[in-house]
Amino acid sequence: MATLVKPLITEKMSLLSEGKGQYGFRVALNATKPEIKAEIEKMYAVEITKIRTLIVAGKRKSKFTKSGVSNGKASNYKKAIVSLKVGQTIDFYENI
Repeated sequence: MATLVKPLITEKMSLLSEGKGQYGFRVALNATKPEIKAEIEKMYAVEITKIRTLIVAGKRKSKFTKSGVSNGKASNYKKAIVSLKVGQTIDFYENI
């Protein structure tokens, strides 16, 4: 199973990457910090100085249908925010 699911490309993550050199990734729920660090360093050829992880709770959802109200919940997911060594960057758009 892959540790990295996808990079997070949002306004907040863009501001963090431009200002502080921090990048966000959605990772597997059971991924550990050493696994995340090894995979990002191998994939993007950068040096990581710090990793912060957090588990984001899934949102409750409900929709109204002909047969009544249908309730559910989105799955939880884990997010990793990595800080790179000064002067290094990750370009998510280079392989498009």
